[in-house]
Amino acid sequence: MLRRLARQPQGGVRIMAEFLLEILSEEIPARMQARAADDLRRLVADGLSAGGITFESARALVSPRRLVLAIDGLPQAGPDLSEEKRGPRVGAPAQAMDGFLKSTGLTVEQLEQRDTGKGVFWFAVIERKGRKTADLLKEVVEATMAAFPWPKSQRWGTHSVRWVRPVQSILALFDGEIVPVAFGPIHAGNVSRGHRFLAPETFAVKSFADYAERLRAAKVILDPAERREAILSGALALAQAEGLTLKADDGLLAEVTGLVEWPVPLIGSIDDAFMDVPAEVLITSMRAHQKYFSLLKADGSLAPRFVVVSNMQATDGGAAIVSGNQRVLRARLSDAKFFWDTDRRHRLDSRLPKLAERTFYAGLGSMYDKAHRIDLLAGKIAPRIGADVTQAKRAGRLAKADLSSEMVGEFPELQGVMGRYYARNDGEAAEVAESIAAHYSPVGPSDSCPTAPIAIAVALADKIDTLVGFFAINEKPTGSKDPFALRRAALGVIRLIIENELRVKLGDLLKESWKSYTSHFAGECVLFNKKGSSALRVGIDDVNYDTDYIVISGGEICSEEEVHEHVILSQYINIPSGEKTANELLSFFADRLAVAWKEQGIRHDLINAVFALGGQDDLVLLRKRVEALTAFVSSDDGANLLVAYRRAANIVRIEEKKDGTSFAGPVDPACLSQAEEQALAAALSKVGPTVEAALLAEDFAAAMAALATLRRPLDAFFEQVTVNADQPDLRAARLGLLAAIGTAMGHVADFSRIEG
Repeated sequence: MLRRLARQPQGGVRIMAEFLLEILSEEIPARMQARAADDLRRLVADGLSAGGITFESARALVSPRRLVLAIDGLPQAGPDLSEEKRGPRVGAPAQAMDGFLKSTGLTVEQLEQRDTGKGVFWFAVIERKGRKTADLLKEVVEATMAAFPWPKSQRWGTHSVRWVRPVQSILALFDGEIVPVAFGPIHAGNVSRGHRFLAPETFAVKSFADYAERLRAAKVILDPAERREAILSGALALAQAEGLTLKADDGLLAEVTGLVEWPVPLIGSIDDAFMDVPAEVLITSMRAHQKYFSLLKADGSLAPRFVVVSNMQATDGGAAIVSGNQRVLRARLSDAKFFWDTDRRHRLDSRLPKLAERTFYAGLGSMYDKAHRIDLLAGKIAPRIGADVTQAKRAGRLAKADLSSEMVGEFPELQGVMGRYYARNDGEAAEVAESIAAHYSPVGPSDSCPTAPIAIAVALADKIDTLVGFFAINEKPTGSKDPFALRRAALGVIRLIIENELRVKLGDLLKESWKSYTSHFAGECVLFNKKGSSALRVGIDDVNYDTDYIVISGGEICSEEEVHEHVILSQYINIPSGEKTANELLSFFADRLAVAWKEQGIRHDLINAVFALGGQDDLVLLRKRVEALTAFVSSDDGANLLVAYRRAANIVRIEEKKDGTSFAGPVDPACLSQAEEQALAAALSKVGPTVEAALLAEDFAAAMAALATLRRPLDAFFEQVTVNADQPDLRAARLGLLAAIGTAMGHVADFSRIEG
């Protein structure tokens, strides 16, 4: 037995102190800064807690060159500890006593004898003074730095320690005194330094308040939130002075905040020679290469101005800085204009053959193959949603063509956007051009969905093709891993269908997509027959996609030598059929629906209850049915009927298991004698046709209302009727009535899957 009792140090009130840590290094990548600050605070705080040291608050700050941690309310030392150890029984062998005395460092005279009720035992009471906080801080900080979880780190010089960038100095103060932290060649002191260029001199500090004040005087704004506000307010003021607006870009703002310690926004100009290049290209080039903010005119078009955030406070008001940035920008935009002019010399469709050189994914063909499949599937989807088939197929065929362009090679984020411009340049129909740009959407919950029929057809075809292909080769999401963004693709399909209220059978679209893959799975050279090891020369027409696995029929049996030479798709021995792939994907969609609709207050068990009916792949209809079911189970009648349904279902299940028979089927009215069972039979005879007619009319509210009429007769039945009557015929009839309850309600949903 071991007990630790914290004791206040003698003298009464504990004196609380502050700890300040600064790790100064070469520039930390902006994308790593926020996470690094959180990790520093967490790791040091956890280390102190593990050592028994408590504190009032801990705050981590970060700038491009420094990680800072300030902890308030620290005691000078941890609490004194009183440890109690139970030793051997009194009278135990000397060897046992010697071992106990050695482990405690005490003598027999310092031990106590206590009667525990199970005998008299020796006890040792060991008093330990609390550990000094400064000692623990040194240990914790050194351990934290040694094991810091940088995404990437490096060694420098001949030193063995690793950090994101070479460390220049460490400042570590506890209650104004230096904590002798050591990290490789660096030993902590009480000195820091300011801005690399504006105030590089060192200065000594005493506390966090003193440190922050001296840093600001040395042209460093330590707080990222304050730097962000300085950048944003400065950029907005510059834009307003020109009668322009700042293009919102939170990602760029966060990045630039991590690039400067003393932000000075300045405004520059874009040469008119570049303004005929698409605005998206100019914005992307300025953002990606130069970290410039774009400015917009009143009509939303791009203005020939930009905002650059300098890390210098120039004596000339920034004129030289602006001039230098404009010069660099001209070179960047000259490249972009060259790509723009060069790409337009070739028709978009002439770039299709180059897609054959780009692998979509190993086992799923090239991007040329994918473009062909999107073409086919978009043509199948178009008539189902009222889109022009020819234009949908054309847009699908050209959707990926801009991947072969120079511009997209330089700026991959412009894929689709550039396809639209090049299609317009080639004289393609406006609907086709817009669909090329829109077919990647929606790429996230904040992205808008295409609403034009052709764009919808191509967007659905692209996402469904990806889902079917990866599921067919068993590259499915697992746990938190989803390297091919299949969950996002599924949510995109759901949003496209629901938000555009498309009345399509998702299962049919999945099977159509699978069929377009069969030419790839079977058309290369050779596939193995699943029933044996012989290889057959096959073509697209030899694939039977309605079976559990691809079965190769017909064809010429190859020799063993030919098999070794030509089998290039032998990994596809067990490609699942279109039916199986579609069913797996529908289950996947059900999970995604549960996630997406949960945020809208729709319960996952209600979605499962409707999906369990089978054939529920019309997502618009599914949504209406689930909404009606949600309203039903939320009502008093619905909640009470659900309780009665469970009681009825449990009784029927138990009795069917006992008798080894089913009680489902017609009930002979002549066997029913009590008024309550006759009333229930009458209610059931009315409910069935009413529910069937309501479901046929897609009036789910009416179907639920019809079910609600069963509540009172069913309650009365349970109150007045003994189900397990002595007469076998009467018992069977009454159990048949209860089974009929499940049958009637089962047309609307599988109520057994509803929780609560």
